[in-house]
Amino acid sequence: MMSWQTILAIGSGGFLGAVLRAYLNGVISHRLPHDLPFGTLGVNLIGSFIMGILIAYFMYTTLFSMHVKSFLTTGILGGLTTYSAFAIESFFLLNSGHIALAIANISLNAFGSIFMAGSGFYIVKFLLKA
Repeated sequence: MMSWQTILAIGSGGFLGAVLRAYLNGVISHRLPHDLPFGTLGVNLIGSFIMGILIAYFMYTTLFSMHVKSFLTTGILGGLTTYSAFAIESFFLLNSGHIALAIANISLNAFGSIFMAGSGFYIVKFLLKA
């Protein structure tokens, strides 16, 4: 069972992450207008990279409490990344006959997010010489 402090940490982080997602998605979509939803891709890649950084840092340090870790990962990054948006956007691309764009969107989000998470992780691991 989660403590009320953990619930509050995740909820407040989720609020901040969702606001950040809306802002970044709008900025990216405005700067890169395209049928491919670059705003969603951008926040998923950024969030995945930051997740890799944080998880590596948390593994090699004891600086942060579980509440702070939950606030940053499940809260902020959970609110920032947009896999439900990714899913519906991919469905709409498929449904409208844009098969190549749908495959590109699915591939870039899935493989790009994994690559970015790993990149963030190994950068921190290298920097901490762990």
